[in-house]
Amino acid sequence: MRLDRRQVIAALAISGAAGREAFAQAEYPTKPIRILVGFAAGGAPDALARIFAEKLQQRWGQPVIVENRVGAQGNTAMAAVAKAEADGYTLALMPIGNAAVNPALFPSLPYDPVKDFSPISQLASVENVLVVAASSPIRSMAELVTAGRAKTASLTYASPGAGSLAHLAAELLARSAGFEMTHVPYRGVAPALTDVLRGDVTMIVAQLSTAKPLIDSGQLRTLAVASPERSKALPQVPTLTEATGIAGLEAVSWYALMAPAGTSAAIVAKTQQAIAEVLKAPDLVAALEAQGARPIGGTPAELAAVIAADMARWGKVVREAGIQPN
Repeated sequence: MRLDRRQVIAALAISGAAGREAFAQAEYPTKPIRILVGFAAGGAPDALARIFAEKLQQRWGQPVIVENRVGAQGNTAMAAVAKAEADGYTLALMPIGNAAVNPALFPSLPYDPVKDFSPISQLASVENVLVVAASSPIRSMAELVTAGRAKTASLTYASPGAGSLAHLAAELLARSAGFEMTHVPYRGVAPALTDVLRGDVTMIVAQLSTAKPLIDSGQLRTLAVASPERSKALPQVPTLTEATGIAGLEAVSWYALMAPAGTSAAIVAKTQQAIAEVLKAPDLVAALEAQGARPIGGTPAELAAVIAADMARWGKVVREAGIQPN
């Protein structure tokens, strides 16, 4: 069979594209890579990014630099990555909030988590726990729900900011269990926890990595874990669903690695494969567990599905509760 001129040109174009893809996968990376984090150094997102950056740097032999771009609840960093050159050298550590909550929370978000990014892989999840002060008269989830429904106490809950997962998780609990609580937003988790410890606020949903030292020292009482299953770190503590009998009360924080939209499929695949390999390292798993995190991994398609599902789930909570950003 003879090919006409147009068929030959098309075949050569396809062959050339495939060759470029193979070259990109073979050569990448050849210079330093930046991972942008939308929150300050020292926090959970920053610590997580640095754990993975160190492992990727060892694997690739190129510097992997964590760059903190603080502002607008992480939106500043995400917008910078969305606008970056799609060459695989500028990546984003994207938390669930920036991927699935902020699109419903902010009327004019400076990026679209679906259209402006190429998903690479989930990295890890961080468990959340519902805690009260050790001095609180509320000693179980049953007592909290009973007090809420009977309106025998003015229940309040703290969060590190309007629209945070801590805020949404508490709203989901109250709405699902049929009672109301008053939201007390703070600018960060530290002042929020301080007022919970003092008894000025009834409770807070906090990341286990942050709350664990206060739980271990006896200053906080854990009523439930906001995960599908019990925590290995707190095996005696029931999940929210176990404690209330209400299904669907999970609120798990997760973090993913994202590239700008249009990044070569070969580069995305090579990065995802590297993540899958470093997640097998026992010392990386130990470092994650020390932060109260669990390794996840997964393919770009699986990450895209998680983002879509959580956008629908948490977007509904934002809209129904009329939540506005700080």
